[in-house]
Parts: sequence; C-alpha cells; structure tokens
Amino acid sequence: MTTSLVTGVDFATVPTQDIEASHHFYGTVLGLPHVKQWGDMPAHEFQAGNLTLAVMDPTAFGQEFHAHRLPIALQVDDVPAARAQLEADGVQFVSDLIDSGVCHQAIFLDPSGNSLSLHHRYAPPA
Repeated sequence: MTTSLVTGVDFATVPTQDIEASHHFYGTVLGLPHVKQWGDMPAHEFQAGNLTLAVMDPTAFGQEFHAHRLPIALQVDDVPAARAQLEADGVQFVSDLIDSGVCHQAIFLDPSGNSLSLHHRYAPPA
C-alpha cells in the first residue's frame, strides 16, 4: 500500500495586478471573509467554504503576473441569482449559463482577469 505525501490542500493562489482592487472584489463584492494578510506583502487570504484563496501580487515574490485562464469554481445555492447580483456590481461574465447535466455554472472574471465560476451541483454525479 502506497502512502501519499500530500495530506490536503492548504490554499489556492490567485494572482493580482492590483491588490487593493482584488481585496475589495473578494472581500466586498464576493463577500468572502478576509482571514489574514501576509505581513507587509501584497497578499491576502479569503475563506471560500473549505478552500482558502490566497490573492497575491506575484511580482512581489519574484514571479511574473499571468491571469488564471481556467476557472476556480465557487459554490453557490443559485447560479442565476448569484450572477444577477454580481452583474449588478459590474462583474463581467464571459459565458452564458452552462448546464452539464448535473450542475449549473457561469464563468466570470475578477479585476485582474482571472477566470472564476459560480457553480451549483443540482444532481448527484452519474
């Protein structure tokens, strides 16, 4: 029997070019609890259920900025209602409602162009 070296996921990193705009977006627009800032570094953690999103300016850590092109799926109770709320706050959606047969989702962008999606599973997986 093989034992995994990995025991879990501590956080997923989301790059930003504007830490203040991202702090407002994740904390106020999405309403995610802010759990900490990385000292004086331009990096903040937000809690999304059981996943921590570490929003950070990669240039402060010696890396180039590249927006995520594939979405992080954020769980909501009602995709159309959540979409309407975010659109009222000026959030840009880049897809119509997607129905996979087991879930609904809609893809949108954060202020730095990272792809995120609203996601709701309405049926058990096949």
